[in-house]
Amino acid sequence: MIELPDDLGHPVPLPARAARVVSLVPSLTEALASVDRAAVVGATDWCTHPADLDCRRVRGTKNPDLAAVRALAPDVVVVNKEENRELDVRRLRDSGVAVWVTDISTVPEAVASMERLLDALGWARPAWLAEARTAWCGPLPPVTRRVAVPIWRDSWMVVGGGTFTSDLLRRLGWDNVYAATPRYPAVDLADLDAAGADVVLLPDEPYVFTRDDGPEALSTPTELVSGRLLTWYGPSLVEAAGLTGLEGSGPGVPAG
Repeated sequence: MIELPDDLGHPVPLPARAARVVSLVPSLTEALASVDRAAVVGATDWCTHPADLDCRRVRGTKNPDLAAVRALAPDVVVVNKEENRELDVRRLRDSGVAVWVTDISTVPEAVASMERLLDALGWARPAWLAEARTAWCGPLPPVTRRVAVPIWRDSWMVVGGGTFTSDLLRRLGWDNVYAATPRYPAVDLADLDAAGADVVLLPDEPYVFTRDDGPEALSTPTELVSGRLLTWYGPSLVEAAGLTGLEGSGPGVPAG
């Protein structure tokens, strides 16, 4: 066993090669399964990619079944500082389970974090990770349009600054009109329409916006987009690099 620091600097005891991993983060589950699917022995109910992943489900990211996690006898449990609760991390560690915490707020940080995690697990870095580094970790492109990204409605909430998604948008050449706000501020619908966005991007997670649920409330033009491509970090980053080719869904219908 060796001890290596996770993204928060906490020493994590690990074997030379991890053979049993539980992931409590959907994007990390997809990433890890792309390298060694058989080693991913546990994941949350929200870990939907790959769709045919066959492993023990341990409930949600915010309410994992810790007894089920322990019963899987993992070499390590992988979590994220924002996605998962510190309380669950502490309880797992107190019971002798190794937990690796990731912490990212930009796309380059996400790529570097994934590289460090895979190296710590003793796993090979996949080809998509090198593609992601090439696609996302260079100089910032010029801004081509201004966008807003709601993540909930009734009440409306949007992606703010200091977030992975806001950084991803900027690296696509899109300026988040809420980049100067706290991470996920609540906003009035009128303020969202008046924020100066050229287009409002409506993702399908965590709130499932659809052609019939979201565009009708806004006078600003809208585009439907995969939430996975805006918020996940893993193989999805290669797909997300193509988001600049989005086609608009047309102007929204004024609320009323």
